[in-house]
Amino acid sequence: MAKTPVLSRPLGTVVLLTAAIFLIIGIQAISYIVTLIVVSMILAMIAYPAAKALRKRGLPEGVAVGVVAVIASLLLLLICYTVLFSFESLIADLPLYQQELTARLSEALAFLDRSGIETGSFSPSAVSLERFAGFLSSSAVSIADLLLYLFFIAVTTIFMLLEAPRMPERLRKVTGDRTETVEAFSRMSRFLIDFVIVRTEANLVHGFLFGAFLWGMGVHSAILWGVLTFLLAYIPYIGLIVAALPAVFFAWLQFGPWGAIAVIAAVAILNALVENPIFAHFASRRFDIPALVVILSVIFWGWALGVAGMIFAVPLTLIVLMLLQASEDWAWVNTLLGVDHLFMGVSPGEGSGVGAPEAR
Repeated sequence: MAKTPVLSRPLGTVVLLTAAIFLIIGIQAISYIVTLIVVSMILAMIAYPAAKALRKRGLPEGVAVGVVAVIASLLLLLICYTVLFSFESLIADLPLYQQELTARLSEALAFLDRSGIETGSFSPSAVSLERFAGFLSSSAVSIADLLLYLFFIAVTTIFMLLEAPRMPERLRKVTGDRTETVEAFSRMSRFLIDFVIVRTEANLVHGFLFGAFLWGMGVHSAILWGVLTFLLAYIPYIGLIVAALPAVFFAWLQFGPWGAIAVIAAVAILNALVENPIFAHFASRRFDIPALVVILSVIFWGWALGVAGMIFAVPLTLIVLMLLQASEDWAWVNTLLGVDHLFMGVSPGEGSGVGAPEAR
């Protein structure tokens, strides 16, 4: 029997890597469609357990999906209305915020002068919130485009939920009814869904507690900053910091340095509380993804898909890792990255991670 050429496998690897590069370029070129599919997929993962529970209670498949879709749509519309109302109130009160900003900057300049630090010709009135708000308004998506985008996401999510129960049977046909492959892929899918749900539950607690603290403190647009915390907490490591910046800024405007310090302290306490005991309570096991893999995934998906890519960087990376693990030729990549244990059927509570925050 003829021997397989020595260079056949390396050559195949080069061909696959080249194809992957072109695929990445294509993903960035059609980022609008890819983002729509990705967001719909994540929402379907979050909603699937609820639809499955309703089907187990005897509801027909279409009715169960319809109930979940209606409830989810109402919640989404409520969130959108709250955010838009808060943003409009923020814009309407800009003159008041401008006066507060000028007063705070004047206090800071006076303190620097007393300390002997030169401030040059800088004037507090040179900082204009109206110009910044105009920049945000011009770069923001219009209401019509946003509603159309949400409509496409809702329709795609509903059809994904309808197709989800049929996927295992289709997978068996694709794999030739290889039981081990089907079970491995099902285990990895459950792991991915668990991660998305756990992360969403933890973000919901974090956003609610932070928004409630700001509201009790009297910070402007507290609900808006709570919603922003819920969304940006999906971004590992930097999301919570970015979400806290507006709240710290407005606390400084209203209450001075001590107000900003109070919000910073609240952010630190909530981060320590939610990202450790609460996240660990929700999680069936530790999601210990190496920090380097998480950071690189945020950079890559942020470059490819923008803000949505950064928010869903970890779930997207888990999908790619699942595909690599399902391939005998590429499973070694997960071993090299140190994430192969995620898909090895670890029982609840047996994770060997060093901490839940690393998997965010």
